[in-house]
Amino acid sequence: MEAADLSAAAEALALQVDLLLLPPEIPAPGAPALSVVLDRLFAHWLTLPDTVALVGCLVQKAKASGGGGGGGAAGAAVGPGSAMLPSMMMQGGAAVPPLSPRSPRLSRRPSGVGTGGQSNRSASPLRPATARAVKEVIPQFYFQDGRPPTYELKKQCIAIVDQLFAGHSNGLRIQEFRLVTRELCKLPSFFTTVLFGKIDKENTGFVTRDAFIDFWLNSNMVTMDVATQVFIILKQKNQDFLTKEDFKPVLRDLLDNHPGLEFLKSTPEFQERYAETVVYRIFYCLSRIGGGHLTLRELKRGNLIDALRHADDEEDINKVLKYFSYEHFYVIYCKFWELDTDHDFFIDKENLIKYGNHALTYRIVDRIFSEVPRKFTSKVEGKMGYEDFVHFILSEEDKSSEPSQEYWFRCIDVDGNGILTHNELQFFFEEQLHRMECMAQEPVLFEDILCQLIDMIGPENETFFTLKDFRRCKLSGHFFNILFNLNKFMAFEARDPFLIRQMREEPSLTDWDRFARREYIRLAMEEDGEDASNASGDVWDESLESPF
Repeated sequence: MEAADLSAAAEALALQVDLLLLPPEIPAPGAPALSVVLDRLFAHWLTLPDTVALVGCLVQKAKASGGGGGGGAAGAAVGPGSAMLPSMMMQGGAAVPPLSPRSPRLSRRPSGVGTGGQSNRSASPLRPATARAVKEVIPQFYFQDGRPPTYELKKQCIAIVDQLFAGHSNGLRIQEFRLVTRELCKLPSFFTTVLFGKIDKENTGFVTRDAFIDFWLNSNMVTMDVATQVFIILKQKNQDFLTKEDFKPVLRDLLDNHPGLEFLKSTPEFQERYAETVVYRIFYCLSRIGGGHLTLRELKRGNLIDALRHADDEEDINKVLKYFSYEHFYVIYCKFWELDTDHDFFIDKENLIKYGNHALTYRIVDRIFSEVPRKFTSKVEGKMGYEDFVHFILSEEDKSSEPSQEYWFRCIDVDGNGILTHNELQFFFEEQLHRMECMAQEPVLFEDILCQLIDMIGPENETFFTLKDFRRCKLSGHFFNILFNLNKFMAFEARDPFLIRQMREEPSLTDWDRFARREYIRLAMEEDGEDASNASGDVWDESLESPF
């Protein structure tokens, strides 16, 4: 008897599986032919013996309870065959288990057939309501022309514009527009000229309210970051980079209006040299690609925006150490003028070898004039121009900066394979060793120097050095000085306590900042001494001529 019950239960279970996993030939839900197939299956299920017994039992219980189809009593009276009831027949019960996911075989055909193209997938008893697809709306995150301003921001800006342009129906002149540049646009005031020209395309001499709103609000400039605003204002049309010429209007405005540079108005030639030097320093520090181009990414990664704001807020231009210090320009120009003995504004090898009291070796000077670290802009063979000298002196006096590391790495990398081998280091140190012997200094074996260099840099592979190794080390300047700058090498070995204390007291200053300050003091003292001697000579001459 027990065997017969088990056989009947197995057959009923097999029937349930066959009902849930429909064969492949059955149409997808929503198709017209599906109702016919379901009717046949339901009719077949009703003819089964277990189904007949179950239905009869339910009918009797319903009559006994007065016709109510109560769930609790009926559920308790269900016999063993009720365990095999398909889940679609018990969805009205109190404890309904979750339906299993639809078989992948049922999703071969697209739904939406029938009721006007509407999907009937959710109507299928084999698909739970929680599995219905929910359309997720992703907000727009990229705007080609900048994110449009919000209504509140636009309303606020228009109110400020109306206040600034009140009483100027014809528009603002360039001097009146300076307040708009600084207060509304939040840009340095010496961007007034270039911003004014960007809006006043017809050169009328006025910027109207509507023209400013069209440029600043309608083109979404107000929502951009400061670096992008500066880039768009400075760059030429149909270009995606900045050139040195693009900075000239900004520097001209700075020279004309900054109180710290007012004394230069009497010497226009030095105004031009100052502006050139500032632009050369900007491209030296920021332009990593080279070619005289500055991209938006390079502008954002640099510190030019902070320096521009500092120069606009600070009356003493010499306190703006990044790019704009006049004392830094004075040191660079005087150093160039000292080496350019014939004053043709070019420097050759014999001139450069005298730099720093003959501190550099001939081999490193040859590498510089072979234009390996940087192509000369002088266009004269064997001659270095002023821009080339600016790159040289910035690299020589601060070898810890990234541009300087790249500059000297290319010089030492004789074969150009991107690594510095021990043979290349020895090639440059040989001349350094010879100079030490000529100065009666105790010679140091290259093997000892090599161990010191490896300990100093800590390369990933001790058989060679890469540019990445120098990026991770703060002592890269001493590394290069050991190879080709004898004066700085000896100063490093002596461990000058004055320099060490100075570095500890002012850690924010770079090697270039300290060098420029020392040199400016020295040059100023020399100039004062010459003025004093000239003045005493004039007095002496007058005393000699007075009796006559």
